[in-house]
Amino acid sequence: MQNWRNKKINELANVILSIKNKATLLNFLRDIATIEEIESLAGRWEAAKLIHKGVSYRDIAQKTGLSTTTITRIAYWIKHGEGGYREMLKNLI
Repeated sequence: MQNWRNKKINELANVILSIKNKATLLNFLRDIATIEEIESLAGRWEAAKLIHKGVSYRDIAQKTGLSTTTITRIAYWIKHGEGGYREMLKNLI
């Protein structure tokens, strides 16, 4: 697998980090992604929070509309990913 932290992605991360307020961030998200892509990201975040709370995958699928395959993948990345989910979930406590 190629290194995903390439120049373009680092530049995008820097742009996102430079955003100073929620309204600007929401406007940027809407301009850079489709509504479906934004909804997909929001759904994955919702699933991550529910996984963190110990909700069953079946219940998460019913609440979010995500497949259990996607939910299983999110759970995998929470445990074995880069730590991004864990860091953000820690901020909720």
